[in-house]
Amino acid sequence: MALKQVIEITEILDSARVTGQQVGALFSSQGWTEWEVETIEGGKGSTDFIRVTFPGQKGKRAGGDAPTLGIIGRLGGIGARPAAIGLVSDGDGAVTALACALKLARMVNGGDQLPGDVIVATHVCPNAPVIPHDPVPFMGAPVDVATMNRHEVRPDMDAILSIDTTRGNWIINRRGFAISPTVKEGYILKLSPDLLRIMSVVTGRSPVTFPITTQDITPYGNGIDHLNSIMQPATATDAPVVGVALTTESVVPGCASGASQVVDIEAAVRFCLEAAKAFGRGECRFYDVDEFGKLVALYGSMRHLQRA
Repeated sequence: MALKQVIEITEILDSARVTGQQVGALFSSQGWTEWEVETIEGGKGSTDFIRVTFPGQKGKRAGGDAPTLGIIGRLGGIGARPAAIGLVSDGDGAVTALACALKLARMVNGGDQLPGDVIVATHVCPNAPVIPHDPVPFMGAPVDVATMNRHEVRPDMDAILSIDTTRGNWIINRRGFAISPTVKEGYILKLSPDLLRIMSVVTGRSPVTFPITTQDITPYGNGIDHLNSIMQPATATDAPVVGVALTTESVVPGCASGASQVVDIEAAVRFCLEAAKAFGRGECRFYDVDEFGKLVALYGSMRHLQRA
């Protein structure tokens, strides 16, 4: 159960003055020091990128060969001040990722170290801009997506879960969270059976998925419409990427306050943690390596889709 961690992260982020250093201090208070914060200025303000690292028993940091999972909280901002007061719906990607990190810190402190390394990355911005979008406004960001990818996508991530609020659309109409097909090097691959199984165990229901298109896996800034930025980490890595979308039945603007569903976020946290456990043990494949090789042999590289 990670409800306490979700509430704690929500409380600290729901502030007009919150900084990445304050979030890092929360981890320090738990005796966890493997975190770093960097403030980056952009064309529309600044944001604090925070990264928390958890070495595994058999991970690369220990000289082992267990794979490394990246958990990225993708968002424009946790707040839309002065347009909106309080934590906004778009901030749930950061809440989920940081709650994963806080839970992992307490697990390790309690003797439960995962097999592989886990890297959690997101950013903290309480006053991001709002931009027009149909059917509801989107949250903008003080920095561009390429900058986010440089600070959140790490070369040692062997697979990535990209968590993003995905409520401002007509595509997904079920409350909770949903996962995407795997994206790797410009290919949209089939859904991971292992992740579907983990999701059904965590939620106690049939797994929920959402469709993505070729447009969604191309870089932002190319003039093409995207569902949102959930798949953007896939434009900056050769590692497989799966989107974890926080969803609703109704269409909810990313800049709406009072829209975060704590129980849904907690379920997404448990899903990411169970995926991390299984991935480090070699029991969770994001994609079929042999089948991917056949696709490339038959149809060639699709890496050009990763470029703007």
